[in-house]
Amino acid sequence: MICYDYVNNYIRKTIKKNRGILRELEEYAEKNSIPIVHPEVARLLVVLGKMQKPRRILEVGTAIGYSAILFSTVLEPGGIIDTIERYEPMGEQAKENIKRAGLQDTINVIIGEASEVLECLDKKYDIIFLDAAKGQYPEFLPHCLRLLRSGGLLVSDNVLYKGMVASDDLVIRRKKTIVKRLRDYLDSLCSSEELETSILPVGDGIALSYKL
Repeated sequence: MICYDYVNNYIRKTIKKNRGILRELEEYAEKNSIPIVHPEVARLLVVLGKMQKPRRILEVGTAIGYSAILFSTVLEPGGIIDTIERYEPMGEQAKENIKRAGLQDTINVIIGEASEVLECLDKKYDIIFLDAAKGQYPEFLPHCLRLLRSGGLLVSDNVLYKGMVASDDLVIRRKKTIVKRLRDYLDSLCSSEELETSILPVGDGIALSYKL
C-alpha cells in the first residue's frame, strides 16, 4: 500500500460489496494469495469504463479473470474483451471462471507471452489495461500506442510499486531493475506527445493515459 492505512481502510468501507462470481473470486484470491486489483482500483476501473463506454478492451495480465469479468460490466452491447495471460495453468483457470460467469463469448483469453501476442494484434481498442510483468511495461508501450484508438484510455496498474518508484529509500536491492524500468516507463508516458497522463496514488499506483 502506498497510502496511509487509515485512508485505505476508510475508502474501502465506502465501496459496495460485489456479489456472485466477482465476490467468489475475491475470496479465492485472498485465500490463495493470488494478486488481483485492489478494491479501490476496481471501483476506479468501473467508473472509467462507464465514462469511456468501450466496445473493445485489451487486458495484459489475466490471472484468474477477475478484472476481465469486472470490465465486462461496462462494455457496450456486443463488446469484446481480449485478455493475455503468459502462464497457461492460470489462463485455463481464468477460462473456467469466465465460463462460469457466462462470458465465454465476450471475453477471449489468449495464452502466450504478452510481447509476442501484442505484435500479432491489429485491432483498435477503446481501453487497454496493463497489469502484467512490471519490468516489461516499457516493452509493451509501443504496442499499446499502436493498438489504442485516438480518444482511448491506457490504464497502467502498480506503477508506483509499493512506493519504491517514488523514493530510493524504499527500494529493495533485488527490485532495482523493475523500479528503474517503471521509472523509465512513467517518463515515457509523461513525455509522449501522443498521450496526456496523470499518475494517481490509488492502490499501488495507477497511470491514466489519454491518447490524443
